[in-house]
Amino acid sequence: MTKETQTHTATSDTSNHQASKRKVLITGGCGFIGRNLVNGFADAGHDVTVLDLGGKAFRDDVRFVDMNICDKAAVISVCEGMDSIIHNASLVHTKHNKEDVVWEVNLGGTQNIIAACKQHKIPRLVYISSASAVYEGKDIENGDETLPYSSISQAPYADSKIQAEKEVLAFSGTGVTQCCAIRPHVVFGPEDNRFMPAILQKAREGKLKRAIGDRDKLSDFTYVSNLVDAVLLAEQKLEEGAASCGQAYFITNGEPMAFFDFVERMLLELGYPPISGKVPYWLAYTAAAIAEGIDTLKGGTLNAENGLTRFAVRYMVTHHYYSIEKARRELGWEPRVGITEGIKVTVAALKTDPSIRQQIAALTAA
Repeated sequence: MTKETQTHTATSDTSNHQASKRKVLITGGCGFIGRNLVNGFADAGHDVTVLDLGGKAFRDDVRFVDMNICDKAAVISVCEGMDSIIHNASLVHTKHNKEDVVWEVNLGGTQNIIAACKQHKIPRLVYISSASAVYEGKDIENGDETLPYSSISQAPYADSKIQAEKEVLAFSGTGVTQCCAIRPHVVFGPEDNRFMPAILQKAREGKLKRAIGDRDKLSDFTYVSNLVDAVLLAEQKLEEGAASCGQAYFITNGEPMAFFDFVERMLLELGYPPISGKVPYWLAYTAAAIAEGIDTLKGGTLNAENGLTRFAVRYMVTHHYYSIEKARRELGWEPRVGITEGIKVTVAALKTDPSIRQQIAALTAA
């Protein structure tokens, strides 16, 4: 077996996660989280198939299928013979535009997966959801899974993920497929292609010298291998009558800290100066609204947010951290990689990037 890279840095104990080899299909398996899920399930000895649009193969012991999750007939066809599906594919888009595209992928794609499970009687379905399913722009402190879904529209991403999760969990009660939903929050780690790149771009541009708000609101973060461990356990335990069937689980490191404290720790490790001063919430929110409005007038852009959306700004000035006791109790899961270790591993990986090394050298010289 050869691999282009190994991103699941804390490989799970396969004796704890695997009862038998299964055929597992992972959607969105070429992105940051998906890639780690693929490595986790393949390393555990499962027969893995990846469904991803435009993704590049990175393991020779995994089957890669270039396919649009919105193509219902094709999705149903490729799912034939699978024992489990890990449905990770989605568009993370928190601006208030491109709603049709986001809903087509996030809800329509999920409905296609459900249709495949019905037709082929696939035993297990794990849906990778989001902690934003319960967020209403207000403080959440140690929130658990009894929190209701958000009753107000936050962004097409959150709205579509809520509806998709509802349909997956409702489907779990039909007697065809056992389902559960995993709700991570701010996933980070080596080879992250979204969160840290946006942070570093702002640092390069000199736009991270000030925090938004007072830095007194706590957020959860999730090191990527902890998420993979949870999904491995959830998939294994999805059997008829299990406590996890039809359930949702918050998965985080369980170490809440202020958003800008987390960012600053990353930046300091990379040689950037500390974040000093602050920008008032109202000013940041207004700037985000203007940026979104300009983007919408231009037709809207996907996956090009750089943290400046109204949704993201609200996140930075509210508590949003969650209890992980239900996952501990029902899945037997524990976050094995702490925040401090996760930051160190992530920074070490970033420092292998030639462009990052050049930036660090320039900072040192200055």
